[in-house]
Amino acid sequence: MIGADDGGHIMVTGDVGAFPVHAHETIFREVTPMKITRKVKAILDNYGADSPGVKANLARILMQGKLGGTGKLVILPVDQGFEHGPARSFAVNPDAYDPHYHYQLAIDAGLSAYAAPLGMIEAGADKFAGQIPTIMKINSSNSLARGGDAPSQAITGSVAEALRLGCSAVGFTIYPGSDAAFDMIGQFQDMAAEAKALGLAVVLWSYPRGGELSKPGETALDVAAYAAHMAALLGAHIIKVKPPSDHLEQDAARAVYESVGVDRTTLAERTRHIMQASFAGRRIVVFSGGAAKDREGLMEEIRGLRDGGANGSIIGRNTFQRPREEALDLLSEIIGIYKTGS
Repeated sequence: MIGADDGGHIMVTGDVGAFPVHAHETIFREVTPMKITRKVKAILDNYGADSPGVKANLARILMQGKLGGTGKLVILPVDQGFEHGPARSFAVNPDAYDPHYHYQLAIDAGLSAYAAPLGMIEAGADKFAGQIPTIMKINSSNSLARGGDAPSQAITGSVAEALRLGCSAVGFTIYPGSDAAFDMIGQFQDMAAEAKALGLAVVLWSYPRGGELSKPGETALDVAAYAAHMAALLGAHIIKVKPPSDHLEQDAARAVYESVGVDRTTLAERTRHIMQASFAGRRIVVFSGGAAKDREGLMEEIRGLRDGGANGSIIGRNTFQRPREEALDLLSEIIGIYKTGS
């Protein structure tokens, strides 16, 4: 509803955006305060050392979309153009070459946040401002570089640019096990300290890789739990890891797992152990979707993660490589699975 106040200002009531129309006109709106649910309040209470700014940004993510207020999250990450190249990432669904496609997909699906590198965030930051929380991924790798025993990532964004573009959080990847891991950890600490000081939340992709790790070892339960715990120790607010397998990589860890009888027979039990390693569930942990897989296989995985107490999923290729309507339907089913466990 549009009217005017005594001073001649245009007044808009209802759920519309507030923005200047002309230099001499101002539009106001009735603001409905964001009501933090008990579940979200309990999660925020686990971050007692953080500033109101950080907690406000975590709340924006936790209260957004169809899972808002449940303590569960589904995030769309689109950094695969860096990681795998444009054709491998988008050719199967050419609409996905357009950065606006991903913003709109995340918004229409009712997701919790959208994560992407600097350029993709810049391409839609103005048009989609305020419609979904964004996470700027500020380091990236690419498949043209040699990884070897020391895979690493280049700095491709900054905290200052994330603030400029209105992001709620910054994201960073470390490779536990890489011969370059210590350098990556140092870079993360510098970035995280700056982000926290300025009120941004921090998301850490903790992906074991390199060094003497075998390929199965990258998702081994003992290694995945170690990676999640390391991310918590480094001060990440949101931890991203891969769903763990039942493989045990380290001989010393295997002896402990077998002697105390850690259950690793189902994905739910393995997920429960990852949450346990993340400060006994006091840190938000989301799990990657990985390479594209068939729908039932993906849903079975999501149910296992839910049953193990995961906070949610961060799923890219399994969604944007499908046609839009199919992706929206798939994301709706994923959200439904997490809702039943919230």
